[in-house]
Amino acid sequence: MTQHPDFKEEQQHLSYVKHFMKKLLAESQQDLADAQAVIHNSMADLDYLDSSLGYQNILTNTRFFDMATNQSEGLEAVRLKPYFARIHFEKEGEPAEKLYIGKTSLFDRDTQEPVIVDWRSPVANVYYDGRLGDITYEVNKEINKGHLYSKRQYKINNGQLLEVRDIDLTTNDELLQDALEGKADVRLTEIVSTIQAEQNEIIRAHLKQPIIVQGAAGSGKTTIALHRISYFLYTMGEHFNAEELMILAPNKLFIDYISDVLPELGVGQIQQTTFEEYVQNATKIKLKLANPNDTLENLVSGVANTDLLWLTKLKGSLEYRAIMQAYIAYIATQYSELFEDIYIEKYRILRGSSLKKLFLIDYAYLPLEKRLQKIRAVIQNHVRQKKKQIVYDLAIKYDDLLGRALNIFDDARRKKEVTRWIDERDERIPKIEAEAKKVVPAYMKRFPKYATKKLYRAFLTDANLLHALTPDWSKKQQATFLRLHKKEKWTTEDLAAIYFLFAALKGIPEQWKMRVVFIDEVQDYSLFQLAALKDALDTDMFTMVGDLAQGIHSYRSLTDWAPVQELFPRATYKTLQKSYRTTIEIMAIANQILVSMDEDLPLVEPVVRHGLQPQFHEMIDFNAATIQTIYTEIRKNGHRSIALICKSTSDAQRITALLNDADLYAQTLDESSEIDQNAILVVPSHLSKGLEFDAVLIVADHTPFHNNALERKLLYVAITRAMHELHLVGREKADFLL
Repeated sequence: MTQHPDFKEEQQHLSYVKHFMKKLLAESQQDLADAQAVIHNSMADLDYLDSSLGYQNILTNTRFFDMATNQSEGLEAVRLKPYFARIHFEKEGEPAEKLYIGKTSLFDRDTQEPVIVDWRSPVANVYYDGRLGDITYEVNKEINKGHLYSKRQYKINNGQLLEVRDIDLTTNDELLQDALEGKADVRLTEIVSTIQAEQNEIIRAHLKQPIIVQGAAGSGKTTIALHRISYFLYTMGEHFNAEELMILAPNKLFIDYISDVLPELGVGQIQQTTFEEYVQNATKIKLKLANPNDTLENLVSGVANTDLLWLTKLKGSLEYRAIMQAYIAYIATQYSELFEDIYIEKYRILRGSSLKKLFLIDYAYLPLEKRLQKIRAVIQNHVRQKKKQIVYDLAIKYDDLLGRALNIFDDARRKKEVTRWIDERDERIPKIEAEAKKVVPAYMKRFPKYATKKLYRAFLTDANLLHALTPDWSKKQQATFLRLHKKEKWTTEDLAAIYFLFAALKGIPEQWKMRVVFIDEVQDYSLFQLAALKDALDTDMFTMVGDLAQGIHSYRSLTDWAPVQELFPRATYKTLQKSYRTTIEIMAIANQILVSMDEDLPLVEPVVRHGLQPQFHEMIDFNAATIQTIYTEIRKNGHRSIALICKSTSDAQRITALLNDADLYAQTLDESSEIDQNAILVVPSHLSKGLEFDAVLIVADHTPFHNNALERKLLYVAITRAMHELHLVGREKADFLL
């Protein structure tokens, strides 16, 4: 390729930026040392009697220390690739300038001129929009106008400038293809430089509204979610802390997969967890959960229990949420019947009917136990005030009685009366004082403390309670429900109900009350899971990305976006149909499977990138040598990330054992695996979802993929994991529904 005419000039500019960053890093290191020294000295010099100034000094420099640390870590992360693009841009009424775009912003301290502009800044949106010429962009709801003269992109590796390209829409496609030609293990971290217009639109979509994204396999759903988090914190960081944002991932394997990119995007502090882990942390209820894939495996094996499938679907439904709401109302009614009038001695302090109204109506917005806490405070306040009044009134009463007694002319009678009233006063008033101290705790003891787990377990096993809460169910349904819960066995499907009950009864602790939620693979969530999160967190600021075509858990989760839109009426709905992962040849095979699915989903549009035709390899009985030959050829083609995908976990374990017996080092991937790069990676199809590999072998030597809703989706998922090469290994093509 011919070298760009400005290559040397750009080399000099890169050298300047690297030198500037090196100098700034050195200053940051000194800032850290200075800040630590000041904090240490402030602690040492802190005077116990006059500490306010010392504390202020510590707090100020601790904040500075945090800032310096963050700047140092940010600079270190981008030092070897400080920027990836440049725009030559003239804002209306201002001189034209050349702005270099990178993963962080950097300003010259002396001139305040930008050295690097953050990709999330409004002006950087000009780069992603893909147009040259007159343009407009928005900043704080104000429209800015300007002229974009040129866009330029750089290939920088390990601090060295390799290539410079001036880009328009055509060359942008070329650059995207270059990026897509890369390896699976580096693409996730490089996506920011090749964000496409339709992806950029979703990343920067209204941040105070929920968004639902139906994205085809390989359309960049995960990277869009991660970059939207980054953009959210950049734009809304003054109002939200990273700790108040949460990304719910499908499994721990997926969290490991995204862990490298989050710090680079400046969102390392965000809560990264699974739904199962989050619920147990937020409620402090630890449960031994059955393997969530057992039902899936049973369905694949054809041994699924229809009653269990009914139960699984039920527990994810809004009908089940309505039953839990009825349960909470039932407990609230039980509580409300315990309210009685409160007395100190013979004096009524509060009417039970007033307290009942507070509990059921005025404080209905609060969890039940927090309502009781508020009522306790109300009672304490009334007792404190009325006790004072009672004591005051009694003191006046006894003073009056004593005054009258003293006016009696008969000495013996006067003495008797005075003694009587003094003794009564000295006994009665302290009794009232003592009773006032005990009345609140004694009254509140009548309200039982419920443990959420026991409460839910009672619903699962108590026939009378079940009958009261499910009047529309048939006797057969109630009997089936009770039979399936005789043994105490907890599943993922129970967590939505437990979380919902805990939130309604006790309230979610502040540490776990997230204000913004990002959900990847949302098609595997049930409506009740989404509703429970929305209700308990009291927010609808959700970013939900998923693909119904990959809904392998549709027996318990979403099959349509319409009910989700009803649950989140403010939500924007977006679709992404372009696949940036797989070649045209691989996607042609995937689309054959997609078109036969029950869901009415459009075909995926592959980005114009050609590769090898997918190959079918006949293998009647398992032969490790065949696998070895294919694997070696893939390695020769320069691919590092290779997966052998099977239909089920049992298939994966069987094939791993056969490969190891043939002295081929293989590893079965599970949710907690540390991936061994030297092993042949054997992956059950359901666990491959959300991952991508340079090359994929799909092996169906023992159990073919059957033409049913679930197995079509499992096969579709397996095929769409491949970026560059796909190999189908089995007895015949029909085993892969081809």
